Amino acid sequence: MKHLDLEEQEQLDRLKAFWKQFGNVISGVLILVFGSIAAYNGYQWWQRDKAAQASAMYDEVERSVQGGDPAKISRAFTDMKERFAGTTYAAQAGLLTAKALYDKGQATEAKAPLEWVATSAADESYRAIAKLRLSSLLFESKAYDDALKQLDGLPKEFEALAADRRGDILLAQGKRDEAKAAFEKAHKAMDERSEYRRLIEVKLNALGVDVSTKTAANTPATPDAAPVATPVAAPASAASK
Repeated sequence: MKHLDLEEQEQLDRLKAFWKQFGNVISGVLILVFGSIAAYNGYQWWQRDKAAQASAMYDEVERSVQGGDPAKISRAFTDMKERFAGTTYAAQAGLLTAKALYDKGQATEAKAPLEWVATSAADESYRAIAKLRLSSLLFESKAYDDALKQLDGLPKEFEALAADRRGDILLAQGKRDEAKAAFEKAHKAMDERSEYRRLIEVKLNALGVDVSTKTAANTPATPDAAPVATPVAAPASAASK
C-alpha cells in the first residue's frame, strides 16, 4: 500500500511540474479556442439579426413604393443605405427606388440611387445591373459619352446586354458602322433561345446585315427602318428590368 502511495505521489509531483511549466500555455490555448467559438457564434447571431433588420427595412421601402410618394420613397432608401449599406437588401432597394422614381416621371432623381448601387453595392451583379440602367437614363437624356462609360468593364455575363446598349448609343450618335459591330457582338453573345436576340436581329436587319449569313447587305437601311434602333424606347424597357 505504501508503494502505491509513493507512486501516486510521484505522479502527482510530475503533474504539478508539468502544469507549472506548461499550464499557462494550455490555459491560453483553451481560452483562445473557446473564445473563438464564442466569437463565431456571436458573429453568426449578429449577422442573422442584421439581415432580419435589413429585410424589415426593405419591406418599408416596398411599402413606400406602393404608396407612390416619391419623397417617402427616397427617404426610405436613404435610411436603408445609411444603416445597411453592405447588405444585398440595400442594393435591391436602390434598384427598386430608381425604377419607382422613373415610373413617376422623375428620371433625374432616379439616377442617384442607381449611381449609389453602381459604386457601392457589395455584389458585382447588382453593380452591373445598376450601370446598365444608369446608361439607359443617360442615353435618354442624350448624355451619350457618359452613357457609354457606364458600359465599360461589366462582367462577362452582361456582355450581350452591354453590347446591345452600346449599339443603340452609337447609332444615336450617327456611328452606324460601330453600332453595327456592337449589335453583331451582342447577337453572337446572346443565348439563341432568347427572345431578346430577335430584337437585336431586327436592329441588324435595319442596318443592312443579313443575320442568317452574317454578311452585310449591299443595300443600306431605308429611313423607315431607322426608328427601330432609336434611343426612345430603350431606357424605359431597361429601367424596368
